[in-house]
Amino acid sequence: MTLAVRYISARTLDTAPAEPSSPGPGEVELAPAFVGICGTDLHIFHGDMDARVAAPAVLGHEMSGRVVRVGPGVEGWQPGDAVTVMPLRWDDTCPACRAGHQHICQHLDFIGIDSPGAMQQRWTVPASTLIRLPDTLPLDRAALVEPTAVAVHDVGRAEVTEGEKVVVVGGGPVGVLIALVARATGADVRVVELSAHRRLLAEELGLTAWNPADDDVPALVGEWTGQAGADVAFEVSGAAGGVDTAVDVLGVRGRLCLVAIHPRPREINLHRFFWRELTLIGARLYERGDFEKAVALVADGTIPAGRLISKVVPLTEAPAAFEALEGGGDVMKILVDCTTGTDHTHDAQGVAV
Repeated sequence: MTLAVRYISARTLDTAPAEPSSPGPGEVELAPAFVGICGTDLHIFHGDMDARVAAPAVLGHEMSGRVVRVGPGVEGWQPGDAVTVMPLRWDDTCPACRAGHQHICQHLDFIGIDSPGAMQQRWTVPASTLIRLPDTLPLDRAALVEPTAVAVHDVGRAEVTEGEKVVVVGGGPVGVLIALVARATGADVRVVELSAHRRLLAEELGLTAWNPADDDVPALVGEWTGQAGADVAFEVSGAAGGVDTAVDVLGVRGRLCLVAIHPRPREINLHRFFWRELTLIGARLYERGDFEKAVALVADGTIPAGRLISKVVPLTEAPAAFEALEGGGDVMKILVDCTTGTDHTHDAQGVAV
């Protein structure tokens, strides 16, 4: 018998025994090592996704771990292999899939939301979802490959190129990852973030961060760009004010890439879109190539994943970790350690002490 973290109802999680299922044809059984808690998990925790999530539901989709068993017909994988999972299962028959956009299948099963996730000690998934990890990559850092893949996809959707001026509105984990990926592409990047803790971390990573509560961000962008405006803005805050800022900083023919999930419709300055011929781009999830690039960026240190890990907690303390994340500003990424039931701490670089 193994343990799993389950969503029961709004603001109620438990850690309960779970019976592992043997891998069937085309499936593998994994031993998750570390699982990150993300904003979508918090939406589930708050009860905002009850129409989609069937309780009791095992959460988690940002993970790293190792193969334990392989099912019939699975080739190329063996016990002990280090992996992460691209948590998408599509039908391959809908119009989106037929057009080559399987990652936004019209009947998408997002594993960890629509079906059981990784926050458990044994997890059976389709072998087709596996992404190989290098043996030299520590598994705690590898748990940030999935959000890094989000950032890679977002930067690709916005078609960021070398030398462009990029503003990232929202300096949480995904916002900082977008800023780092954009910088690696050769862009000149600024981060807009209310939290002093997150601004400090961004600056420690070599990024310039502005406080929208104290700074006139559009004016700063004007000074920075010679009054031309930014080429690209990423809206990652999920706030109405963040949308306004992202639109206001853009120059002529600028691109606004919408990353955050906005729970309700937002007012937007369409006159600005008309006057400056702006473009709005939606960015959702990722494709396999995004994941493979994300592995490389984390493995070679371009993404300093360990610096983004605020805390690691044992599986049995995962429910409390969700509550800790609600404060937001002083925490970046909390990982759940599925390998042990005993507590331990990590330093700022994510190294066990």
